[in-house]
Amino acid sequence: MNQKTYDSYVKILKTELVPALGCTEPIALAYASAKAVDLLGDFPERMEALCSGNIIKNVKGVKVPCSGGLKGVEAAVILGACGGDSSRELEVLESVQEEDRARTNALLREGFCTCLLKEGVPNLFIEIHAFKGTDSSVVRIEQKHTNITYMEQNGRVLFEKESSGGEQQADKSLLNLGDIIAFAREVNLSDVRDCLERQIQYNMAISEEGLAHQWGAGVGRMVLEEFGQDVRWRAIARAAAGSDARMSGCSLPVIIISGSGNQGMTCSLPVIEYARSTGKSQEELLRALCVSNLTAQDQKRYIGPLSAYCGAVCAAAGAGAGITYLCGGTAEQIENTVVNTIVNAGGITCDGAKPSCAAKIFSSLQAAFLGHSLAMKGFRFEAGEGLAMDTAEETVKAIGYMGREGMRQTDIEILNLMIGKTDVSSL
Repeated sequence: MNQKTYDSYVKILKTELVPALGCTEPIALAYASAKAVDLLGDFPERMEALCSGNIIKNVKGVKVPCSGGLKGVEAAVILGACGGDSSRELEVLESVQEEDRARTNALLREGFCTCLLKEGVPNLFIEIHAFKGTDSSVVRIEQKHTNITYMEQNGRVLFEKESSGGEQQADKSLLNLGDIIAFAREVNLSDVRDCLERQIQYNMAISEEGLAHQWGAGVGRMVLEEFGQDVRWRAIARAAAGSDARMSGCSLPVIIISGSGNQGMTCSLPVIEYARSTGKSQEELLRALCVSNLTAQDQKRYIGPLSAYCGAVCAAAGAGAGITYLCGGTAEQIENTVVNTIVNAGGITCDGAKPSCAAKIFSSLQAAFLGHSLAMKGFRFEAGEGLAMDTAEETVKAIGYMGREGMRQTDIEILNLMIGKTDVSSL
């Protein structure tokens, strides 16, 4: 493996595997809101949130962490303004106190914040306006959940940059399944150990919480109750339980990937559980996590950060690849696991972040374990069978194109249904 590719993969892991408190879309809103209040220099009299459809979709049904069970764009913005610490970025709401929750509830009733749909912008777009008297501030986030691209104070531009993510953005164009597998086998673990071990620590903690207590629909707990203690079911239960807790407002942070906690948990927790249950070493686990995390990233780079394509499928395919690696699978078997998974479950729709995400994780990981089993027996779905292409990487690109372009109108229709613009009673 050449040094440029190696260095890029290390940087991808270090920049993608970061902690976030709660679902990343409401957290991004709270972060932008807290930053806007900082710029204003005083608590505002009113606020406006201009959001892309995907932000509205992903915030509508999920509980804002540390809010006491509130949902929606307005709740996230107001809580960020009342108690957020912008210096904490995706952990912005860790500073929230009871008085901040009380004030948020009161301001919600007063209509303090207005949410508006912003069209013709990237799928991940947030612009917060804060006003007090003649003073005002604006903060804009695009493409990534902490990527501030514009700040304004009293009409004066303080900061502006392109929305691509800036210098810290890792080069994902070098990602491909062949090099990912080679990297996992060759990487000096001291280069990635810290971020991977933090992923294990954080994500296992919220999974334990989801299994120990009733959160959401309790999908993870149900899996163990209904299907037993086989290692595969435990692996699936781990990820589903983490999502149960996270989507229902659990305040524990997780390590995200592709800007998503659900995806971060889905591509890591099954691999962790499988490795530990089958007696694999810590080194084997860390190398398998390199496979799972980077494989998930390889798929998402073709789809984009937010779309109508459920990212749990990408993450589950990554987990399947990591488990095949743990089982001593060849490079071909690892690639075939990815193909078998995404041509099966690819196309599951994203209709926002909410408790039922745990069920989609369950379904996606079932497909991943099936894909793994087929690959280990020497089978992969052949080119010409649906969206399966000649090579694994071409299949990833084809599914990615379908998710990005083919499901663009699907995304619009999902949003219209969710915000009531399309009335199903008239259909």
